[in-house]
Amino acid sequence: MALVDFAERQLTLKLVYYGPPLSGKTSNLRALYTKVDTLNRGRLMTLDTRDDRTLFFDLLPIFFRTSSFSFRIKVYTVPGQPVHEATRRVVLAGTDGVVFVADSSPDQQDANRLAWQNLVANLHAFALDRVPIVVQYNKRDLPDAIPADECDKFGQPSMTLACAKAGEGVLPTFFALVERAWAHLERDLQLGAKLGIDAQTFRKQLAEHVGATEANG
Repeated sequence: MALVDFAERQLTLKLVYYGPPLSGKTSNLRALYTKVDTLNRGRLMTLDTRDDRTLFFDLLPIFFRTSSFSFRIKVYTVPGQPVHEATRRVVLAGTDGVVFVADSSPDQQDANRLAWQNLVANLHAFALDRVPIVVQYNKRDLPDAIPADECDKFGQPSMTLACAKAGEGVLPTFFALVERAWAHLERDLQLGAKLGIDAQTFRKQLAEHVGATEANG
């Protein structure tokens, strides 16, 4: 759950990138890191095995302050391999939003479905069934990428398309999740009234620190 200090006018969000092995979760964080102003980001921590799979988790801290409030966001990935299920659950706990990174390769559709089922089960275990989820189909540069109109949205109203290694579609996915997380918290906590900032102003101020020229891309 988000940490909100109304006295200090500070909001801290936790976001998690979830999905099957090698779908591009870490690539999303690496691309996002390059698009955040140097003064507004912490060190990107990645722990990879020899085959370039996430061993534990990745973490990217993003933070900025405006005249109205201060904002911190901790962006995590989880390992895709089933053997690391305990780690996935620990990282997912307390999240305010999830990006489900699906693989666009036709031969990975079963892996996508298994990972989605695992995500839903873990969210339910933590009573996080209402947490906003954004589905991203990554690796759209594959020559045999499944057509967009055939992609399973897993019951979500929309999805984003990306080629994370090239940095394409990374910011639209990130902003879509942050906006949905804000809306979710607004319903529960009335953030706008208490922090004196509406959703549109919040997005604008975030964009000034995170990929301002690409946020609408």
